Amino acid sequence: MKNIKLWLIILPVFLFAVDQQKLLDCYEIFDQKRAELEAQAEKLLEKQEAFEALKNTYMALMKKKEEKLKKQQDEINATLAKIEDEKKQIEALIKKNQQILADIKKAKLDKITQSYAKMRPNNAAQILSNMKPKDALEILQKLQPKVMAKILAKMDPMKAATLTQMMQNGENNASTNTPNR
Repeated sequence: MKNIKLWLIILPVFLFAVDQQKLLDCYEIFDQKRAELEAQAEKLLEKQEAFEALKNTYMALMKKKEEKLKKQQDEINATLAKIEDEKKQIEALIKKNQQILADIKKAKLDKITQSYAKMRPNNAAQILSNMKPKDALEILQKLQPKVMAKILAKMDPMKAATLTQMMQNGENNASTNTPNR
């Protein structure tokens, strides 16, 4: 019985010691797990900081690129506007030059027509008969009807008929294949 009493006293102490050892082992495990979790949390925090720094760098770079792109777009738009203005000026100059050229051509034709109007019908008919039909027609159409009739009457009948036909068809600027006579 003494043994049993001893066991009854030792057993709870032994069980308490075993429980204490298990409890100490649990604390160690918890401390290790906590240290591991803290290390992982620190790594995550470092990664997050690195990500934020990368994000900020990327955003700054994108902002610079957008500003540069906008500046280039503005330059392109300004250049296009300048080109459009120059194009309009050139078109206006071309139109003005065409008008001047037309005026010169008209003045030249008027002067030639006046010369033919002052010629004798015989001489005018001979010269016009040897010209290209469209050129002769241009001069004849500028003359007064009486003068034109006198010149056509003195021309070769075939040439006069060709020119008259061209007048009827309104071919004052068209060329024909009729040979000069």
